[in-house]
Amino acid sequence: MNDLSIRNLSAAYEDRSIFSNLDFDFRGCVSIIGRSGCGKSTLLKTIAGIVKPSSGKILLDGFELDPRKNLIGFMPQSFGLLPWKTVRENIELACRIKNQPIDRETFASLIYRLGLFGMEDRYPRELSGGQRQRVAVGRNFLLHPELLLMDEPFSALDAITREELQLLFLELRHDFKPTTILVTHDVDEAILLGDSIVLMSNGKLNRIEPRNDLANFLRRSLSS
Repeated sequence: MNDLSIRNLSAAYEDRSIFSNLDFDFRGCVSIIGRSGCGKSTLLKTIAGIVKPSSGKILLDGFELDPRKNLIGFMPQSFGLLPWKTVRENIELACRIKNQPIDRETFASLIYRLGLFGMEDRYPRELSGGQRQRVAVGRNFLLHPELLLMDEPFSALDAITREELQLLFLELRHDFKPTTILVTHDVDEAILLGDSIVLMSNGKLNRIEPRNDLANFLRRSLSS
């Protein structure tokens, strides 16, 4: 796993500060939870290079993160699939954009594990929501990312499909071992998927230490 660090990181939209002077270290899988509008998604997009920071640095293993060079996987809530590309082409897309060789053995394994065998030539419109999300999962893990960023990736799915994909994600993360930042509103998902949990509030990040009543603590924090 890689170590991700943010140093004095700030971001703003026009004249409105979203967060300022954030200092934090990420390792393993970190779940970030917080109220809507607190800056979680903006932080994720800033790390991904989608939003330009007002100031500060983002470091991966001590070197400045460069989205053009580093292998960064990004899973948005909307799945992010191109409707005119097939399942195969969508899964291979990140590797092709990054000019990375496509590991055919890994591709075949992912297709099988994701339950997409026989669907390689279908288009997103021919898939269920759960199947489209499986394609997005496959695309990111085929890249062998150094860093995986996930923005509410399972929130649009029904409860049963969401649970299936959460467990599948845990298996794949164990095998591929990317440093992962997961943004979620779901307390139970944050606890299930994260090695550690961070509460974002008032533009600040606070690591939540393990405790017996963690779920209730987080729910009280979000409602207060």
